[in-house]
Amino acid sequence: MSQPESTSQEQLPTWVDSSLFKGMLRGIERETLRMQSNGFLSQGSHPKALGSALTHPHITTDYSEALMEFITPPKESIQETLDYLRDIHAVAHRHLENDEKLWPLSMPCMLDDADENIRLAQYGTSNIGLFKTLYRRGLGVRYGRRMQTISGVHYNLSFPDQLFEALQNHETDEKLKALSAQDYRSHRYLGLIRNFIRLTPLVMFLVGASPSVCKCFMTGREHQLLPLLKGTLYLPFATALRMGRFGYQNSAQKQLGIHYNNLPDYLNGLQKAVKTSYEPFSRLGLNDADGEPLQINDHVLQIENEYYSLVRPKQVPKDGETPSEALANRGIAYVELRAVDVNPYSPIGVDENTAGFLEVLALHCLLTDSPELLEQEQDVIEKNQAEVVNRGRAPNATIWENGQAYFIEDWSRKYLNGMQPLAELLDDSYQTEIYSEALNLMKTRIDEVDETLSSKMIADTVAQGGTWSFGSYLALQHAEAYEKHQLSKERVAYFEDVAKASLEKQEQLEQETTQTFAEYLAQFR
Repeated sequence: MSQPESTSQEQLPTWVDSSLFKGMLRGIERETLRMQSNGFLSQGSHPKALGSALTHPHITTDYSEALMEFITPPKESIQETLDYLRDIHAVAHRHLENDEKLWPLSMPCMLDDADENIRLAQYGTSNIGLFKTLYRRGLGVRYGRRMQTISGVHYNLSFPDQLFEALQNHETDEKLKALSAQDYRSHRYLGLIRNFIRLTPLVMFLVGASPSVCKCFMTGREHQLLPLLKGTLYLPFATALRMGRFGYQNSAQKQLGIHYNNLPDYLNGLQKAVKTSYEPFSRLGLNDADGEPLQINDHVLQIENEYYSLVRPKQVPKDGETPSEALANRGIAYVELRAVDVNPYSPIGVDENTAGFLEVLALHCLLTDSPELLEQEQDVIEKNQAEVVNRGRAPNATIWENGQAYFIEDWSRKYLNGMQPLAELLDDSYQTEIYSEALNLMKTRIDEVDETLSSKMIADTVAQGGTWSFGSYLALQHAEAYEKHQLSKERVAYFEDVAKASLEKQEQLEQETTQTFAEYLAQFR
């Protein structure tokens, strides 16, 4: 087994200094299921006191009516972002009904045998609201509703203009120097994305937190999972089953050939998928026996959001723009890192160590050379991901890179050591120690695999007597944390105002609807 060469940032150019990183912005999207007091998925509607899931900027639903999504605005520091997320959790908790709790794990709480009892998210009677629900019905028909009860954390990150200006000024390639600021920024973000894909095994190993599942999640599915104890299935060395074949996977998408080597090709690939019929989805039918729509269309992707990926290039859409049109018109504004499990030990699903680590990693991915990602390398990366998902904590788990096999600890250590100078630069930028401390914590997880979240979860699941008991124990602890959390009068008033305004906006959309839904839907078919 080879020793990996150090990627120490001794090659970090001398002109890179901490002032270039001032003005980074980050935001977090955290998903969490509402759980009944008996441990089963909530059958109740989204609490009206929280406002409209269609139009509320911070509190919405994802796939199912019970899957809440909390969204922070972009903030200038990790601490501000986590504080905002904490406030959202406290507000949401105050308005939960019938003694419901927020489920703390990525993999779901107890589901019964009937898929129909995983209620689709409801967004009212406007065409856009009905369309959102139909999209979710289509996902359920295509992949089963159970897959849509999984929760994750999405970490959104942008770097300041002065960093891209400095990078472009120091380019030696005249073609890159000649690009517009917008195109150069997109070029660098795509490089970040390719490198992040290469390094997702590192994310799964260090912050993966879905090594086991409630047995009910696997109802009707073939699998090789083993019983951990009654009602819980696992793999002995798994880290992040959410990121494997039992999580968000789409075999149809594998054939798309969508890549991140340049923005036009990425957008063309997405557009082709949104407009191309796919025989297995055609066979499902567009409407049910009663003539009600089953899916938006029979295309590989009903809409662009259906493309599941570990990381997404993003631009804020204007009214009437699709995500692709926003990217085509204004380039990439930020990246969405999506390969992150919910940390069950944090009441808000993510802590400053994960945040600090992700930001250092993203900066490493931005500044490091990033050759085009071609099919052969993609195949190797997917094998690496599967290895880490299923057996990343095994003593002989290996990562392949440049035709060589490395023990995962050696490979991970090489990258973290190389990122140390970047952590110090970020600490300097923000007058903090968050980044170095985050990297040090991740190093302890490499040195002692029992310190990983996935290892701790297995031990605690056994100690608590199963997935439901473990999750319920944490849910109760987190509920106490939300109740103790002090919300300022201004923050309470703000969320009350936003909830009221969101309900009014939904009502306005419903009153302004003139087209029938059938007419509205026709343009997507």
